[in-house]
Amino acid sequence: MIDYEQMTCEACRVGAPPATDKELDEFLADRPDWMRVVIDEEPRLRRVYAFKNFAGALAFTNTVGDIAESEGHHPALTTEWGRVTVDWWTHKIHDIHRNDLIMAARSDALYDGIA
Repeated sequence: MIDYEQMTCEACRVGAPPATDKELDEFLADRPDWMRVVIDEEPRLRRVYAFKNFAGALAFTNTVGDIAESEGHHPALTTEWGRVTVDWWTHKIHDIHRNDLIMAARSDALYDGIA
């Protein structure tokens, strides 16, 4: 298993290669709470995190927002009572990049630290 949460995001440019099918398949096999979805014809990684209340969901959203801002790589975040939906994908390539695997793994680490 690749330890994505310890990896560093790289600057991504238009035309950068997406994550390979092998990388994506292995990531999803190791992290079954994540799924591949397609929204507006763009593949994304999605996970729904569960919380006991809105305050916990909001705190998690803000923490994910902080790591996203520090990396300059921003997800779609939907915060509701008792849950947060996180979508990672790379806007510049309209696909899933290795950076998205890294940030998804970091999101899991944040959740594991508070859940």
